[in-house]
Amino acid sequence: MLISVAEVLAGLIGAGIILMGARAFWAPQAAAGFGIPDTPTDDRNFQAWLSVKAVRDIASGLFILILLAGATPHLLGWFMLAAAGIPVGDALIVWRSNGPKAAVYGIHGATAVVMLAISVLLLVG
Repeated sequence: MLISVAEVLAGLIGAGIILMGARAFWAPQAAAGFGIPDTPTDDRNFQAWLSVKAVRDIASGLFILILLAGATPHLLGWFMLAAAGIPVGDALIVWRSNGPKAAVYGIHGATAVVMLAISVLLLVG
């Protein structure tokens, strides 16, 4: 039962990451909401960088979905544990950039905690 819940949550995380990446292509100004003050969303150079990040987000979400479809829960658990480093790093970047604490803890920190919880459920289940 716990593995099924963890797999559903992992699938939601994967789909969410894919949507975030796709959104960066059609609404780059939304990137400002992730916590880095004075994000130059109208700058073509920033949009190019954001496109690179978007492709990586989409691929990361696909990795989760592929592992969910074809791997063991244990392997998915290890992947989710490793991937939790991404929102931890994002939180540190926003914190170092004097971004809003709500983004540090509420967006990135909460995502890391959920991913860690998913990985624990998959690894011990």
